[in-house]
Amino acid sequence: MGNLLIGSYKAKLDKGGRIKIPEKFRTAIEEQFGKGLFVTSLEDDFVQIFPLPTWERMMKPPAEGARYPDPDIQEFNRKANLLGNQSEIDSKGRVLISPSIREQAGLQTDVQVIGVNDYLEVWDRGRLDEKMARKPLAYEDFKKITKLMSDRKPE
Repeated sequence: MGNLLIGSYKAKLDKGGRIKIPEKFRTAIEEQFGKGLFVTSLEDDFVQIFPLPTWERMMKPPAEGARYPDPDIQEFNRKANLLGNQSEIDSKGRVLISPSIREQAGLQTDVQVIGVNDYLEVWDRGRLDEKMARKPLAYEDFKKITKLMSDRKPE
C-alpha cells in the first residue's frame, strides 16, 4: 500500500460537525477501501479517521476467539471505542465527527487534515500551530528519526 495518504490540506467543519474529506484523500480512500470509516481520538489532541478495513486489520485478535487480551490492549480498545464510531463518507464527500470527539480534540471551524500513510489526522489549526511552535524539528530529531526508520523491518 505504501504512502497512500500523504500531504496536508486545510478544511472546515460545518455547523453539523461534518468535515469534507479533501478530494485527493477521499478518492484514494474510496478506491482502495470503500466509504466505511472509523473515527476516533486516541491521543486527545486530534482526531484520527481510519478507513474501516485499516481499523479492522489493526483490531483483529491475534488468534480466532481470543478472549483475554493483554491489559494494555484492553485499555487501548476502551479508549478507541469510548469516543470512536463507525461512519461513512456521504454523497458530498463528508464525514461526521461526533460532538464528544470534536470537544476532546478542541476542533473549531478551521482544521488541518494530514495524511499519515493509511489514516488521516484532523487537527484544529490553532492547536496544531501551537504544537509545532513548541517543538520544532531540529537536526538531532532528524538523526533520531532516520535511525528509527532504518532499524524497521520491512513488512
